[in-house]
Amino acid sequence: MADQNRRRFMRQGALGLAALPLGAGVLPRTALAQSLPRLDPSSSNARALNYVEKASDASDHPAYEPGQTCANCMFYTADTQGCQLFPQHSVASGGWCQSWTEAG
Repeated sequence: MADQNRRRFMRQGALGLAALPLGAGVLPRTALAQSLPRLDPSSSNARALNYVEKASDASDHPAYEPGQTCANCMFYTADTQGCQLFPQHSVASGGWCQSWTEAG
């Protein structure tokens, strides 16, 4: 009886160790995504694309149309508030930049 318990313990332990790299690859990425620093609107990248944290502040830009926000842009990722155009940063969901493209 003790040998069977020991074998089961060893087998489950080996399976757990084998699965560890799979979980380790997912967890840090998720944790990192949830803690992205907010994009500074005065940074050179943000200024290059005329990024503003409040879309209505871009009303004088020729490319801006009412209703366009980061939240409905194809480059925006809602769960992390990240933007593909500003890697390693989060953006305001109500923000806007001149590269806004309708999510489809």
